[in-house]
Amino acid sequence: MSRYTGPKIRLSRKFGEAFTPKAAKYLAKRNYRPGMHGQNPQRVSEYGAQLREKQKAKAIYGIMEKQFRRYYEKASKKIGITGDALLEMLEKRLDNVVYRLGFATTRPQARQLVTHGFFEVNGKKVNIPSLEVRVGDEIKVREIKKQSGYIKNLAPALANAKTVEWLSLDPKAFSGKILSKPIKDQMDQTINTQLIVEHYSR
Repeated sequence: MSRYTGPKIRLSRKFGEAFTPKAAKYLAKRNYRPGMHGQNPQRVSEYGAQLREKQKAKAIYGIMEKQFRRYYEKASKKIGITGDALLEMLEKRLDNVVYRLGFATTRPQARQLVTHGFFEVNGKKVNIPSLEVRVGDEIKVREIKKQSGYIKNLAPALANAKTVEWLSLDPKAFSGKILSKPIKDQMDQTINTQLIVEHYSR
C-alpha cells in the first residue's frame, strides 16, 4: 500500500489530530469527522478503538503497516513497557527529530528534506528518514544546503524556535543534538499506546 497523499485536513478531522498548521486552524472551527454524518455520535467497538489508535499513530509519523509492525515487534522484545518503547523509537526517527528541532513545520516536510540530502548526522550525509538517532548524535544542515532559499528563509523562524527537552538546538549553526532518550512525559501524549499494544496482542 502506498503512503497517504490525500488532503491533510480531512485526515486531521478523521483522527482529531492536526497534521499541519493549516489543519490546526481548521480543527478549531470544525472539530468533528468529515462527511455529512461527521457530527453524529459514532459507536466504536473495542477492536475499532484499537485499530483507530494504530491508524492514528501511523498517520502522525507517516509510517505504513509493515514498517509499523516491525517497530512494534522490536518494542515488544525490549525490557519495560512496550507502548513507551514503541513511541520512543518513533520519536527517534531522523525525520521526526528534524521536525522536532524546527527545521520543518510538518513531518512530511521533514521527510522530504531528509531524502533530498539536506542533513548530515555526525558529519556524514544521511538521506534515510527512518534512521534511528542516538544520544550524542549531532544533526546539522549540510553546508551546501545552507545556500538554498528554503534554509535562508527558515533562519528567522529558527531563531525563535523552541524544541523538546531531550533535544538541543543551535539556530545559528543550523544544528541540533540528542541530549537524552525521550521519556514518556516528553513524547506525544495524544497517542494511547496501550490500545495499540492490545491490537497487536489479539
